[in-house]
Amino acid sequence: MNIVWLKRDLRTQDHDPLQVAETADEDYLIIYLIEPSHLEHPDFALRHLQFCYHSVKDMNERLTPYGQQVHICYGEAVEIFKHLSEAYNIKQVLSYQESGTRATWVRDKAVSKIFEEKNIQWLQFQRDGILRGIANRINWDKRWYAQMEEVIIENTYSSSEHSIEDQQFKLPAELELQLENMPSAFQQAGESKAWQYLKSFCEGRGADYFKYISKPEQSRSSCGRISPYLAWGCISIRQAYQYVKTHPTRPQNKRAYKQFLTRLHWHCHFIQKFEVDCDYELLCVNPGYEALEYENNPQHLAAWKTGMTGVPLVDACMRCVITTGWINFRMRAMLVSFLCHHLDCDWREGVYHLAQQFLDYEPGIHFPQFQMQAGVTGVNTVRIYNPIKQSKDHDPEGVFIKKWVPELRPFPEAMVHEPWNLTILEKQFYNIDDSYPEPIIDITAAGQAARDKIWGHKKHPEVRKYRRKIIERHTRNRKFSKTAN
Repeated sequence: MNIVWLKRDLRTQDHDPLQVAETADEDYLIIYLIEPSHLEHPDFALRHLQFCYHSVKDMNERLTPYGQQVHICYGEAVEIFKHLSEAYNIKQVLSYQESGTRATWVRDKAVSKIFEEKNIQWLQFQRDGILRGIANRINWDKRWYAQMEEVIIENTYSSSEHSIEDQQFKLPAELELQLENMPSAFQQAGESKAWQYLKSFCEGRGADYFKYISKPEQSRSSCGRISPYLAWGCISIRQAYQYVKTHPTRPQNKRAYKQFLTRLHWHCHFIQKFEVDCDYELLCVNPGYEALEYENNPQHLAAWKTGMTGVPLVDACMRCVITTGWINFRMRAMLVSFLCHHLDCDWREGVYHLAQQFLDYEPGIHFPQFQMQAGVTGVNTVRIYNPIKQSKDHDPEGVFIKKWVPELRPFPEAMVHEPWNLTILEKQFYNIDDSYPEPIIDITAAGQAARDKIWGHKKHPEVRKYRRKIIERHTRNRKFSKTAN
């Protein structure tokens, strides 16, 4: 028999491993592993596993009528595959390649060793245009667009004669109860919901995609909102790309849809970078920035993590993402910028915290983007977001702020962005208490200090040396890579 090992590909359609398993002569089992060691990794959050668990349940609702199901196994991958190889005569294990953290890479190498010892063939399929083992990005764009245009796989299923009866790898009852009780504030999981979001985007919500993409409140409905489904594979990049590109409403929404499709490309672009080097999780892209010194004030870090910095938009964004698992890209960038620049904290002090909050956490996007906003790549333009300007520009009436920072609801609209400017008399007039904290830093002074620091360090010999090497590599790749439209 064969085994299909699901990872970040929790869907029933456009699925290569399931297609190959179905067309092979052998019967097959579909498994999803929950590994105790990964629950201890600093990027893990219960919300991630809840989303995956309910996505598997959604798959099973689709598969059960055909006599198939996904078996959830709780245990370390090495031990599970050792057991399965003794219980069954396994010919092949089929899965997608995983561009994950170093922990998943180490796990996969250990599993591969087991397969070699048991004479089991492991077929790993390319995921969403991400190429494994490439030395450079020459022609990567061209190959990505070619894959996006390939025919979408229409998977079919037949019943399996096998099942996993062994209770050794059964989910602990307490954990299963936690997984069942997924908060309603999160986007609901599964392939079915992924298509609901994509269809509603093209049937109306997407018309204002580009108009509101930077607005913290309006973007919650105008953006595609399929990022969690892409991150956990409830829908493939190719499915989303072709659906939007060929949708009847595209002619009247050309600009919005073009921006959406471009972001699907960038989604894979960053994962490809991480696939080549997963040390993005731990080390600065430009090693010259390892010499930077930070204050790393623990009180400031705690205030940032809990949304109690005294800076309204920063706190609103943090409280929102803690509760719902999603904020738009600009607000994510501002949170990172504020942490690293205004609060003078090493990016590694906050990178796992936000990984835990994002329901759409994707390592290949999260770590490179975090470093970009922290200004330690040595290549990208350093953006130090002024949270007051962002607040006035993108939430001028304070709707988003007042929604997530209820302490500020009594404040007049004009004062919600800088509540510390209210006098004692004005507070009495508006019946405002002092429950909301004063800013933990002087925003103007901290911003200037950050600019002096980061721009000054760009002249460091080590930064310059590595920057030249990085630019040469990027230029060489771009020279031979033509992007299609």
